Amino acid sequence: MRLLASLFACSCCFAQTYYSVPPADAPELAARGPWGVGVRTVELVNPQQPDILRFDKETGKAPLSDRHLTVEIWYPATIPAGTEERVVYESAMPGTPAVGAPTGFRFAGKALRDAPPVSGHAFPLVVVSHGYPGSRTFMTWITENLASKGYVVAAIDHTDSVFGQQRAFVSTLLNRAADQTFTIDALSERSRDRGDFLHDVVDASRVAIVGYSMGGHGALATAGAGYSRQGASAKAIPGTYFDRWLADSKGFQTRRRDQIKAVVAIAPWGNQPPQNNWDAEGLAGIRIPSLFIAGDQDDVSGFEQGTRKAFDGAVNSERYLLVFENAHHNVGGNPPPPEALGTFEGRAFFDEPVWRKDRIAAINQHFITAFLDLYVKGDASRREYLTVPVKSGAGTQVWKGFQPRWALGVELHRSNPR
Repeated sequence: MRLLASLFACSCCFAQTYYSVPPADAPELAARGPWGVGVRTVELVNPQQPDILRFDKETGKAPLSDRHLTVEIWYPATIPAGTEERVVYESAMPGTPAVGAPTGFRFAGKALRDAPPVSGHAFPLVVVSHGYPGSRTFMTWITENLASKGYVVAAIDHTDSVFGQQRAFVSTLLNRAADQTFTIDALSERSRDRGDFLHDVVDASRVAIVGYSMGGHGALATAGAGYSRQGASAKAIPGTYFDRWLADSKGFQTRRRDQIKAVVAIAPWGNQPPQNNWDAEGLAGIRIPSLFIAGDQDDVSGFEQGTRKAFDGAVNSERYLLVFENAHHNVGGNPPPPEALGTFEGRAFFDEPVWRKDRIAAINQHFITAFLDLYVKGDASRREYLTVPVKSGAGTQVWKGFQPRWALGVELHRSNPR
């Protein structure tokens, strides 16, 4: 009897581990939306890109080769009667697992593989970019959640940056923003193809980019922030292949995509010393609304000299900064899988020492929803969720959408464009 009770308890726990479904103490807008969610995997090919890892010092050139990207796409879907929204994702473990330790893991998602897309609606596109290393399923807490709220969400497996397949960092530095813009262009093109499942499902005129850590390094550039020629990234990439992303290069701002309406940068890497990848001119290039998210103890991307400095420098953006007090860098990924809990190194890659990860995800879901609904969908009712005191307190200081006494340890800063 005791064994049956234990098995029942475990099965109930497993049924509640969808990272896109927030816990009971989540703020209002974290809840999943009204749409069913489908998921598909597509392969994109960016033709004839420089293979910087094969750069020839004698010729000063890198050979060209096709760059393959695996992309997971979540979208509003029609779920057939009697069918459960459930999928199992597979991922390699980060780092080099110890002998005998798991090299991969599986986890459940609340979506239906290859479900038919909703017809008669076109939804904004959100491109999601993981860190170094990471994977296209590393942020299902937000990808599935946003799809249920009426977004098509495309998460990229960035070649050379994926768990178990990492290669030299210079490839990631060169390709991150390029992968993001190429994915936007490729999926926009597919939305116009009558034979593609995205036809009339994606509204390519309304796009947002969400980037975590190294994904944020690319997302800020995709949003218009030109890199500094004196920054560490520019100096690390041989030849002139990085020049098109530099703030002082001719035509950098002409590459701006007007369809990109907003950017979410979660613990964006690269502004902290000694990287110093953006200067005032570069950050001023962000002219779309931006939401920065960070822990004030971030020891990877830095806070005061990293994310906070980038927020302050984006002077031409209507911008927000969501701060988790006493949080380190891990404010953007999924919670740790059971396979990662056996060692400190495994847990530390995913988890936070002070915060519950499901709580972080729920607060992020709430504010990202308000931000994207306002600036991408034009839902003016969401503004009041973003127009709150920097800190929540008693009485009239309670943040809209939060339970009383339940917004402790969080700050929300706001600045208007100059």
